[in-house]
Amino acid sequence: MREKNQKIPPCLNLARIFCLIVTLLLYQNQIGYAQTTNSTAASTVQAASNPPNNLQADTTLADDAYGSDISDSTPAVSPKDPYEKFNRVMFVINDKIDAYILKPLAIVYNTVLPRPVNTGIHNFFLNLGTLPTIANDLLQFNFYQAANDMWRFSINTTIGVVGIFDVAEHIGLAPYTNDFGMTLANWGFVTSNYFVLPFFGPTSVRDGVGLFVDYFAFTVYPHIHPKWKRYAIYGLGVVDQRAQVLRFESVMEEAAIDKYVFLRSAYVQHRNYQMKRNQELSAKDQLAKKELPSQKASVPETAPESVID
Repeated sequence: MREKNQKIPPCLNLARIFCLIVTLLLYQNQIGYAQTTNSTAASTVQAASNPPNNLQADTTLADDAYGSDISDSTPAVSPKDPYEKFNRVMFVINDKIDAYILKPLAIVYNTVLPRPVNTGIHNFFLNLGTLPTIANDLLQFNFYQAANDMWRFSINTTIGVVGIFDVAEHIGLAPYTNDFGMTLANWGFVTSNYFVLPFFGPTSVRDGVGLFVDYFAFTVYPHIHPKWKRYAIYGLGVVDQRAQVLRFESVMEEAAIDKYVFLRSAYVQHRNYQMKRNQELSAKDQLAKKELPSQKASVPETAPESVID
């Protein structure tokens, strides 16, 4: 144990403060919706009003399991923005923090690290993110999806060396993301207003609550000690996620007349798509349960052969 009169080196204090600041710069939702921007801004704007074809096809499956109300249900994130004044202030603050701290770190990160190392670190954090996904699959009773995600986590953690190599995807176990915000929507909190959290970025009131529940209840980070290691690992994950979306910067800058409106539209579209996709996966689970009894009933029982003396 450290003696009471022993002083902590100043460099270690600075490192802890730096890691804490970086940890607070969690742009998870901004990173999520940034991935919805493709090669042109027009495709993003069009996507905001027209869902992808595969999503439209998937709603047919949901209709069969739950009825026709799902495909025409209210949006998961309302396009209305009753907190716009507050949101715009937070957006400006977050944008400045990103421009002066997080983005420069992400640029250095991509420049210094070789591509294979960069990919391995990204896969490692994606694998850690599977834990809250599994927990929320179970809370939503999506057992088939939960089984897929459990197998994916197990294979990547063992054969994939703690997730550095995404072995599971190569054998057909596709990655999936679930969170407590979608669990709340599944439980009845369907529509929520858009909201910009300080440091955390775009979300909704419901998903903001879910963000903290996922972190403290379902991730490994609260169990990492000492705290400076927790902040360092978590901070590295934040920088990694920010680095992954640097390639989308030019698209947004060229397309957005009002950057706030552009990002809000992209986030709302992406989140609503995630909710629809989650409903479709849940519908598959319900249909599978319905099909099992019918399949058993359709199998004829073979009568025992008579014995002839």
